[in-house]
Amino acid sequence: MKKILFLFFGIIALVSCKQKGPDPKDVALIQQRDSLNRIIAMKDNEINDMMSTMNDIVEGFRVINEAEDRLTVIRSDEGASSTERIRENMQFIQQTMQQNRELINKLRNQLRQSSMNGEQLRRTIDNFTRQMEEKDVQLKQLQADLVAKDVQIGELSEQVVDLNSNISTLQEESTKKTQTITSQDKQLNTAWFVYGTKKELKEQRIYDDGKVLQNNFNRDYFTKIDIRVDKEIRLYSRSAKILTAHPASSYVLTQDANKQYILRISNPQLFWSTSKYLVVMVK
Repeated sequence: MKKILFLFFGIIALVSCKQKGPDPKDVALIQQRDSLNRIIAMKDNEINDMMSTMNDIVEGFRVINEAEDRLTVIRSDEGASSTERIRENMQFIQQTMQQNRELINKLRNQLRQSSMNGEQLRRTIDNFTRQMEEKDVQLKQLQADLVAKDVQIGELSEQVVDLNSNISTLQEESTKKTQTITSQDKQLNTAWFVYGTKKELKEQRIYDDGKVLQNNFNRDYFTKIDIRVDKEIRLYSRSAKILTAHPASSYVLTQDANKQYILRISNPQLFWSTSKYLVVMVK
């Protein structure tokens, strides 16, 4: 009877232990898993968007080839109706080629803004661009052949020239806008940090009379970083004090195996929202 009671109370104790709540290690693993799943989902969305654009480009090349085949057949006919059909097909080819140019630029921007290192996709984009250049050459040759056969496409030729001019202007404007956006994006995501002893910071006028970043401090003494990439800063010291203002919930100071501090930024946007300069005093 004593053995049975001992076993009964042992089971109760075991169940009580299990009901105390989840193990912090398990919670951390679940959070890590959820974070990885979010990253995977984001990359899947990027890939799906780019694959959709690629499919549209391939479809564009297909319909251009079909239109070129139709032109080959129509050119063997004679009469006003064949001339009109030639004009319509030439206009269709021009419009589709313009759409493909825009899609190729869209795909290039998608790759630039994605988090992937898509070397193969870059080669594919270059291949699409070469195909468009070849189509341009072929179309010009076709226009020359039609003129040689007294096909009246003077009006269409003027439209093609105007369209090419407009395309060139749009491409220049697009390039300038892209450069401006890239420059602004780089500035928005640039920050500077420095760590040093009290003496070193004073010598560079970074820390002066108990104040930080006053008057003409030495900006060249700082290290420039990209806040999207650099989220961990090793301080190589067993003593570290952050002198600039940054939200406490956006970072944590931890120590490595040698008891030297490491600044880990968990929320970069929040951390750098108050100041793009970070000053840490070490010993």
